[in-house]
Amino acid sequence: MQIIEQIRKRAQEQNGHVVLPETGDERVLRAAALLATQQLCQVTLLGEASSIKKLAGEKEITLPGDIRVVNPLESEQLESYADHFYERRKHKGISRKEALETVKRPLFFAASMVAAGDADGCVAGSIATTGDVLRAAIQVIGLKESSEVVSSVFLMAMPDGKVFTYGDCAVVPYPTKEQLATIAVDSSETHKRLTDTEPRTAMLSFSTKGSARHERVELVTDALEQARIQNPDLQIDGELQFDAAFVPAIARRKAPDSPVAGRSNVFIFPNLDAGNIAYKITERLAGATATGPIVQGLRRPMLDLSRGCSWEDIVNAAAVSVLVG
Repeated sequence: MQIIEQIRKRAQEQNGHVVLPETGDERVLRAAALLATQQLCQVTLLGEASSIKKLAGEKEITLPGDIRVVNPLESEQLESYADHFYERRKHKGISRKEALETVKRPLFFAASMVAAGDADGCVAGSIATTGDVLRAAIQVIGLKESSEVVSSVFLMAMPDGKVFTYGDCAVVPYPTKEQLATIAVDSSETHKRLTDTEPRTAMLSFSTKGSARHERVELVTDALEQARIQNPDLQIDGELQFDAAFVPAIARRKAPDSPVAGRSNVFIFPNLDAGNIAYKITERLAGATATGPIVQGLRRPMLDLSRGCSWEDIVNAAAVSVLVG
């Protein structure tokens, strides 16, 4: 858990501001209390103050006085948020009245705070589905200019202290070459921001440097070319089998000229099948601690949670959102 401690410490130094919209969940309130008590970030809770106070009392949670509580229905920013959302979505046929009703909803209000710069990040998903969280994020915040797609990574902390980044393991089932290139570039950037170490990125496949011919291999090599165009300075290579990407002795045999083979710390999977299976195998068989999914590709951070998350997971996601913003 050393990497999580480092992330919390660096988030504390940045003193960011995170909005938590799902205040009917006691886990959110427990997370908010610790975030504020340890000064990991500034916290805004969305909802009626009396309801939040009642739930906190019932669950014996002490909420520090510096936690801000905002009721979206009474906010002075509601109209400006509705204007912003209407301008973004009017081409889809939404009316100004519909925009106003939409941003009254906690997820959309929270996303509006992030889009407007009134919060540095949002963490949600302990109650809402991933689809609902990402819908609000994409419609209100939008993708950053360099991104083709919203994707995700898991930060994998190994028992020996080593840390790896796996992408995409939770969002994009079968990416196109353009999307896979963006996933590689965004995952590398996320790794750098969270670990403060240089990414060495492997585009994984069942083939290494032409050992097999298949359209799925071509997808990976085409994506590699696209990724190098997107970020010419990135240390990245492919196509690589996992053993060639990870084991130095095998790398010397299979990919002796590769700049990352045998020492990769960012692994890009060709599809969601491979990525999701890999991170769970690493977690269960190797004893790794998986932090994520960490959503990437947005203009500003809005992170998704598993509905089975712990309150500590919410704390960690809030700290992450401060660093990736």
